[in-house]
Amino acid sequence: MYYRLNVRPNPNMSASHFWQTVIYKLIHDNECLIIKSDSDDLLIADDFTRIEYGLVEDLFQGVTVKNFTFQRTFRMGEVVYLEYDNERLSKLIDGLFTDYGSLIGRLFEFQKHKNQIRATVDMEGVNAKDPRTQERLQNFINRMYQSIKEKAFAIVPQQKGFTYNEQSLSTQGASVEEINKITNGFLDQVARALGIPIALVHGEMADVEKATRNFMTFCIDPFLKKIKDELDGKFIAKKDYLAGTKVDIRRISYSNLFDLATAIDKLVSSGTFTRNEVREEAGHERSDDPNLDKFIITKNYQKANELEGGENE
Repeated sequence: MYYRLNVRPNPNMSASHFWQTVIYKLIHDNECLIIKSDSDDLLIADDFTRIEYGLVEDLFQGVTVKNFTFQRTFRMGEVVYLEYDNERLSKLIDGLFTDYGSLIGRLFEFQKHKNQIRATVDMEGVNAKDPRTQERLQNFINRMYQSIKEKAFAIVPQQKGFTYNEQSLSTQGASVEEINKITNGFLDQVARALGIPIALVHGEMADVEKATRNFMTFCIDPFLKKIKDELDGKFIAKKDYLAGTKVDIRRISYSNLFDLATAIDKLVSSGTFTRNEVREEAGHERSDDPNLDKFIITKNYQKANELEGGENE
């Protein structure tokens, strides 16, 4: 199970891709179903039907993984079922996409209209009603426009009875900066719904450590808590869990150990934590050395009456 959860859940997915897909479905669909095949592979269901009961286990039927549909029925105790409990998120994203999409599209139309090149053609002594004359005139205008569009320096030949005048357009429309503000507003709404600090979304470097800590606390940790509780309940028996066997999920550590060295020394030397406990909090595995499970304390933390009579062992 350790190999399945951390290295290769199934033949077609790595562990990182697997959990990324789980979180995506959990946010987008508000739920995610993971089943175990006969070969002990962990598979993410693309479609299923849940039959809920009040006093017995719920059932899952019509479980489909890509192009394969299981004919059997899965019980709740046989699967890993995660719920996000944020049903309004999908509606929020869909609503924002519709509203902001329409608004951004409108702003793009204004921007194109504002920067559009317009010109007029005056004709004198030309029979505009003659089809051949109209065709030759239109071909000339097309070639002239193509030359102006593609070349940085274009020369327009003067024709008798034919005058080309380019008109400047002064229509006030939205600027590119305003369009960017609208786009950022959409991202900000979604980020707030997920608990992601706005500063991280926009790449701001001020107080990045504080923003990262808030991101881990309010966005990442709730997902890890849901996954941990479900894995504990499905993969570990009740008696083993009460005896201390639990699933351990470590989030990504963003701190430099050298920056934490002084704090680690104080935690260990004061006898507050063992060295193995500190290793776990720092995101590393426990050591098999039994000495690292012992509490140690330096002489600086001894009682005053012990120091008055001299040093003690």
